[in-house]
Amino acid sequence: MMVIRRKCGQSFHIGDHVRITVLEVQQGSHVRFGIEAPVEIPVHRLEIYQRIQAENRSSSSGDALCWLKGVES
Repeated sequence: MMVIRRKCGQSFHIGDHVRITVLEVQQGSHVRFGIEAPVEIPVHRLEIYQRIQAENRSSSSGDALCWLKGVES
């Protein structure tokens, strides 16, 4: 893991097409980021990404294929 220190208003790039900007640092442990990325690059919070991955795994299981074919498992 790379750790980068930035102040409000400062940015860093990931590759050529993604820019992350620190928008606000609140008291405590809250930080607001702005993310600029092309629409073809999905950007999700980790918990949403994990839910999408779990749904993708379950939909690729045999039960989902049976459901699509109209067959009871």
